[in-house]
Amino acid sequence: MSPTVWGSYHDYGLLKELFPPESKIIDLLNCYEILVDLGFIGIEKDYAEKLTEIVIPLKKPKKSKKNPNPQLTARQKELNKSISSSRVRVEHAIGGAKRLGAVSQVFRNKKLEFNDLVMEVACGLWNFHLKFDCLENY
Repeated sequence: MSPTVWGSYHDYGLLKELFPPESKIIDLLNCYEILVDLGFIGIEKDYAEKLTEIVIPLKKPKKSKKNPNPQLTARQKELNKSISSSRVRVEHAIGGAKRLGAVSQVFRNKKLEFNDLVMEVACGLWNFHLKFDCLENY
């Protein structure tokens, strides 16, 4: 998890701020497949030298005079579907952490470092819920 930020902040902008393309930590991520959503458009060109396994969904082409009805091909749709099916677990985890109301609603507090702690507690509670749910089936 990244540190929490106040206000609306673009995901890709935050990534570039925390881990600039020239930073050494990016080299450590090269052995992993990096799965991102369309909020990270541009990651392929900015991090191409250091990250070889970047998986990003394909965007539908823009409408133009030459292409009045833009569509993705069946193969591209199939690829996007496989990417989204693997990302759904991540989205469910984010939604699970947001079940704690302090994470999903306006959170007014006095100490800025408390924001990260609340998010960690929310993620911990969600992980506990998942573990407890698995044990309950035995």
